Amino acid sequence: MSTKRDTDVRTEGGNGDRGDRNGTGDTAVRDAGDLGAAGAQLSTAPRETFMPGSFGGARTPGATGWLAWTGREVIGWARWIWRQLTSMRVALILLFLLSLGAIPGSLIPQSGTDETKVADFQARHTTIGPIYEKLGLFHVYSSAWFSAIYILLFISLIGCIVPRTWQFVGQLRGRPPRAPRLLTRLPAYTTWRTEAGPEEVREEALKLLKKRRFRAHLDGDAVAAEKGYLREVGNLAFHIALIVMLVAFAWGQLFKSEGNKLIVEGDGFANTLTQYDDFKSGSLFDTDDLEPFSFVLEDFEGTYEETGPNKGTPRTYQAKVDYSVGADGAEQKKTVKVNEPLDIDDSKVYLTAHGYAPVVTVRDGKGDIVYQQAVPLLPLDSNVTSTGAIKVMDGYQDAKGKQEQLGFQAFFLPAYGGDGTAVVSQFPALLNPVLNLAAYHGDLGVDAGLPQSVYQLEKKNMKEFKNSKGEQLRENLKPGETMRLPNGAGSITFEKGVKEWANFQVTRQPGAGWALAGAFGAIFGLAASLFIQRRRVWVRAVTGPDGVTVVEMAGLGRSESAKVPEELGVLAGRLYDMAPGVPDTPDQPQNETPTPEPPAVPAEGAETK
Repeated sequence: MSTKRDTDVRTEGGNGDRGDRNGTGDTAVRDAGDLGAAGAQLSTAPRETFMPGSFGGARTPGATGWLAWTGREVIGWARWIWRQLTSMRVALILLFLLSLGAIPGSLIPQSGTDETKVADFQARHTTIGPIYEKLGLFHVYSSAWFSAIYILLFISLIGCIVPRTWQFVGQLRGRPPRAPRLLTRLPAYTTWRTEAGPEEVREEALKLLKKRRFRAHLDGDAVAAEKGYLREVGNLAFHIALIVMLVAFAWGQLFKSEGNKLIVEGDGFANTLTQYDDFKSGSLFDTDDLEPFSFVLEDFEGTYEETGPNKGTPRTYQAKVDYSVGADGAEQKKTVKVNEPLDIDDSKVYLTAHGYAPVVTVRDGKGDIVYQQAVPLLPLDSNVTSTGAIKVMDGYQDAKGKQEQLGFQAFFLPAYGGDGTAVVSQFPALLNPVLNLAAYHGDLGVDAGLPQSVYQLEKKNMKEFKNSKGEQLRENLKPGETMRLPNGAGSITFEKGVKEWANFQVTRQPGAGWALAGAFGAIFGLAASLFIQRRRVWVRAVTGPDGVTVVEMAGLGRSESAKVPEELGVLAGRLYDMAPGVPDTPDQPQNETPTPEPPAVPAEGAETK
């Protein structure tokens, strides 16, 4: 009779232990419990608990009985609430509510970001504005309800992670559980007979499993092995990464700061609160948290595509700065680009915008210079058509010696198309610069104590200068040209030097690095928990009734998967090569009716239908 290689893996329940054909009902129950222990602790997920009718149990008469019953009831309810709060289901619900609660923060103006937009929204929506205010929708991220969701999610994750971590550490310190008495009842199973001795088979199986990175050890007549611990490591890492992200987000929101500063070439900036054009920060931010540094904008360089479909698109867009850190820091040079900020400790200096600052000189009726500087103008389009205001607030007198204030509405065109074309720039570079000016005199309103934009001209108390035709005085000036004001009121000259300005955004996000690390940790942890399977393998080798060694191999995973039978088949094939099978004996019973067995007990955490 030829030798048969019986290593095909069966994935259904078997026919029982060959050595216990006449097992009793007590043996079956004992075997079921044995299998349950072998399949336990494949996961650290907490068991689902159901709320009983009463936690207090039976109440004995009298005040003492009532107090004891009340104490048991309170403790029972507290434990039940804690188990629900730390369950995965509640954590997912809280995470969904947190995402849902963040939507109004993206759609509705926030007071911490732009108070002007909030005031405008309330002025235009007199009905829902007060409702939004009471619900905290204008300050979502600092509202009580959003903080409650945030804190409950934080507690839920910590309450879930801590016990699971200790449980997992205990599993790592322990050994894989001993083999069940009936390996035939496991989901994946195979067996064969060999002339090799049981000790030799077990030794070879131990070496094979350790070589395949199983944690394995000898336990009686079997080898117990386990693999896939990285699944639980990934699961715990995912939850820990979520906590890191939540803490980093909260820390960043509380201590963040963000400010903007427009700087003309040759001017500088020191990182103090008074130097910013606008500034906003978190609720726990302190001005002492600002890093001590300063820098000077030496030069801005911008070149643009001159032809093709991308005409006017920036080709070079960078600012050269000289900076120093601290009061006595050495001066250093840095080229700041759009995606290459200047990093100083926790602060980053980004280049966000660019424009032109034509240099103008204003003289009074006596010819004395009363104003001379570069005036930054704000771009209106991609070709840097710019607008702004020139305000002469002090020192001006007209030809009669009358004290007044001058204002000029300015439009700057770096590439003017010429007479007959629209008053817009044709290209963002300085090809044919023209400064369009309209002159006013009177009261600028700056002494009224009300704030006003430096880029807008308040014309309420201003009068237009008229030309000889009785029309508003407005002229296009090229570099070096001068516009004369009527009646000897003075003049304004567009100087030949046109400077450029750059806008810098200084941000401080102390938790950004931790948030990024948490995001990567969550991704890798989730991948490990999804693609790595925790599984166990047992190899039993015993001497059969005929003196021939019987080898049994079985595998069990946390959930039903084709990977366990496939892996068991590969291991069985390798072990079969080390301990080849022998032919069945003629007197070996073939058609015995097996003893009925109890249903298979699934592993803890296994998927059930």
